Amino acid sequence: MTVDNILAELNRRPGTGETIPIINPVTEETITEFADGGAAAVDDAVARARASFDSGTWSAMPGNERAKIMWRIADLIDQNADELAALDSLNTGMNYDQARSIMGTSAEVFRYYGGWCTKLNGIAHDVQQTGGITGAYSNMHAYTLKEPYGVVGLIFPWNGPVFNAAAKIGPALAAGCSMIAKPAEETPLSAILLERILAEAGVPDGVVNMVTGYGHTAGKALTEHPDVEKIAFTGSTEVGKQILRAASGNLKRVMLELGGKSPVLIYDDADLETAVTMAAMGIFIHSGQGCICGSRIFVQRGVYEQVVEGISMVANGVRLGGPDEEGTLIGPLISEKQMHRVMGFVDEGRRNGVDIVTGGERLERRGYFVAPTVVTDVSPDMSLYQQEIFGPVVAVMPFDDDDEVVALANNSDYGLAATAWTKDIGRAHRLAKRLQAGTVTLNCQMVFDHSMPFGGYKQSGWGHEWGRDGVESYLQTKTVYAQL
Repeated sequence: MTVDNILAELNRRPGTGETIPIINPVTEETITEFADGGAAAVDDAVARARASFDSGTWSAMPGNERAKIMWRIADLIDQNADELAALDSLNTGMNYDQARSIMGTSAEVFRYYGGWCTKLNGIAHDVQQTGGITGAYSNMHAYTLKEPYGVVGLIFPWNGPVFNAAAKIGPALAAGCSMIAKPAEETPLSAILLERILAEAGVPDGVVNMVTGYGHTAGKALTEHPDVEKIAFTGSTEVGKQILRAASGNLKRVMLELGGKSPVLIYDDADLETAVTMAAMGIFIHSGQGCICGSRIFVQRGVYEQVVEGISMVANGVRLGGPDEEGTLIGPLISEKQMHRVMGFVDEGRRNGVDIVTGGERLERRGYFVAPTVVTDVSPDMSLYQQEIFGPVVAVMPFDDDDEVVALANNSDYGLAATAWTKDIGRAHRLAKRLQAGTVTLNCQMVFDHSMPFGGYKQSGWGHEWGRDGVESYLQTKTVYAQL
């Protein structure tokens, strides 16, 4: 499908709410507009999902057959990778090569979870029960069943549309669920093509239902819907709390992958060339619009000035621009609203006396571009230290010893990721135990693997994605006892 076909199909989708513009963040021009699906679209999608689940067209399909379809999804993502990357690049402004590489990773998500379709087993035990409510029993056999929740709602963000969709649709399909998937209102384009790919691969009608609309309309209706058994959401902690309140009506299960304020610890014995480069790109890549971006960098005092200078040099050396501009490494922020939010943090820091070593300004050009920004003299009571900015802004602070830096790193409501750079392997593993984060990387950064669980501590989320944990989060456990 061409971009024009995608736009035409999006415009044909029914809606009862207001018109939503899709803005190109590079040019600030309107790409297209579409009607907010609202609660009516959610009701229709939930009804289709419920009918498909109750019919067993997917949930009762043998695991090996579901696996074949999921592998076909992966193959079709590979075959349509150029088109998907073009849509995400257009919609988000991200570098095309980055968007293109993400498509290969997204395809592998479906292959990985396709492999789980035949391995979702419970446990079995022969038990000797000496008593019970109605009398004594013996020679009991007990086992557990792993059963899909049923109808689940999946809400994914704008900072990597196809990848974030795959991260939720893949395990939900493997578990046998039917679902309503809602992309962010800023980035619905690739979801239309992905919906076509799922159908072409053989996913039965009604199993995956894409709904487009605002979070406060369609998203709210989905989280409140009484016939949805589970919500999986990736986004801000603020919205995550709203979802918890909305889900209380029928006590639906909730899985949340929320914000982060990830610390990076750089010791004086680290490979500084690698640490500086990775720490810099770990916050500036995708203009800092990543949940695990390392936005607080703590540097041992002996190499502090050297590291600040090195990260600032990287900040000044990266080229910002649109995906069609030669040599571009970093794109714009997603929207004017996000740009003003990021600049608000910088301006507040400036008023509070932080030292803006480099950056701290919007680029003098069209588009929502903010220069990579390095700040120092930041104290733990400042918003720059405590709040998720989701932009290319990093605070660099000195420390002296392990106890001090662990206390500084853990001084946050968030606990999604953390990184330590040191050649002392014993110290590295001691730090991994002490840092309050769901993922800790040692002498590496921005790393994940499909086979390893991903989740957050504290206000960075509930539950885990990826690995066995990821697929089991869409399964319920039933215990069965039988008298032999």
